[in-house]
Amino acid sequence: MGSQFTKTLVLGIDGLSLTLARHLTESGVFQNLAAIIHDQHAMTVESELPEVSPVNWASFFTGRGPEEHGVYGFTGVDPGSYRLLLHDYTHVRAEPLWDLLGSKGMVSRIINLPCTYPAPELRGMLISGFVAHDLERAVYPKAILPMLRRTGYRLEADTTKGLNRQSALLEELRQTISSRRRAFDLFWPDLAWDFFVIVFTELDRLSHFLYEAMIDKSHVLHWGCMQILRDLDSAAGHILERFSGLPDPKRLLVVADHGFCRLEREVDINTFLRAEGFQTMKTRPENELDLGCLDSSSRAFALDPGRIYIHDQERFGRGNVARTEYASVRRKIMGALLQLEYRGRKVMERVLPGEEIYPHGVGLPPDLLCVPHKGFDLKAKFDREQVFGHYGRTGTHCREDVFFYDSHGTRPGKIRDLLSWIRDHGQDQISGSACARG
Repeated sequence: MGSQFTKTLVLGIDGLSLTLARHLTESGVFQNLAAIIHDQHAMTVESELPEVSPVNWASFFTGRGPEEHGVYGFTGVDPGSYRLLLHDYTHVRAEPLWDLLGSKGMVSRIINLPCTYPAPELRGMLISGFVAHDLERAVYPKAILPMLRRTGYRLEADTTKGLNRQSALLEELRQTISSRRRAFDLFWPDLAWDFFVIVFTELDRLSHFLYEAMIDKSHVLHWGCMQILRDLDSAAGHILERFSGLPDPKRLLVVADHGFCRLEREVDINTFLRAEGFQTMKTRPENELDLGCLDSSSRAFALDPGRIYIHDQERFGRGNVARTEYASVRRKIMGALLQLEYRGRKVMERVLPGEEIYPHGVGLPPDLLCVPHKGFDLKAKFDREQVFGHYGRTGTHCREDVFFYDSHGTRPGKIRDLLSWIRDHGQDQISGSACARG
């Protein structure tokens, strides 16, 4: 029999940057996480591009980049009907690491992992994370559903309150943190698992809507934000205490998917394309996702957050750009984007050809990917009239400064590499069954 798989806990904190983690430690807010944050193994990694949660969590749990797992943003498009779909687990084309573990007899237990809805079958149990619409479809196996309902498990905070009822959003976040902690207490104690993942997404929600309140001590909601972060630290401390009680061998990873920074302006790429003459609408869009209103004369359109598709005849049902025009149209759009400025500051750091960043990409990779300078939040709405705006959010993602810690001291470069030791060295670590479990 081969060597036994090291019992592994992954604590995910969506949106945590190393800079913020250290600040919260120094200010006394993060007390339970302090030892890890200041440990020699704490470091930063770089997000996959674009630096949004579905892309990066899919890279985390497959050990692959977007070009292999096929999730390039929050949404995808049907090139025939032009219908937009929110990306979920059904769009993930690469094998998840829990299937590799399961094939060797390992049991995984997973709580609130984004991009896993609807919950897949696996050797173990799973509660889906963002975007999960219905608790019944978000859990596997179904036998755990009554337990979750009894404990009041909540899939997600109501973030619509972040726009006009921010104090209510704080209460929503407090309740979701508490429900994740209760779920942890349901599925940890018997220790009949090999790989345990729990992700807290509440810092991300807080940072999007209340970033200014988090960093400004004079803000009326600052101390409310600090209480949410103390709740998060308390939940993390509870989990770390249980981990410390495990016998060796064991392994702990604390991971984030992207960092956060202050939002300067939202930048709508579709509005920009229309202003530059590359896009027209045949009718007024009914909502921000109404790509069906795109006129056949359009040369390009964008999907979140900064993915640009040339409206070519070969891929799209109403496309009008011939293959002979493709390179010219793409070059002109790239040039225009690189010249885009806000108050004298360039918006784009880079505009990358799709095949350069996603070589041989599966699914529908973009023709261009915009990489903004820090503080600009790229959008791809279809009903906005202004290129630049503020719409209630004060924080935005950044791809650098992403927190990572591994008690075994690995030093990965990107999100796809965080669990590479499972895939790259898994045959040695998990050869033979750790133990036969149902």
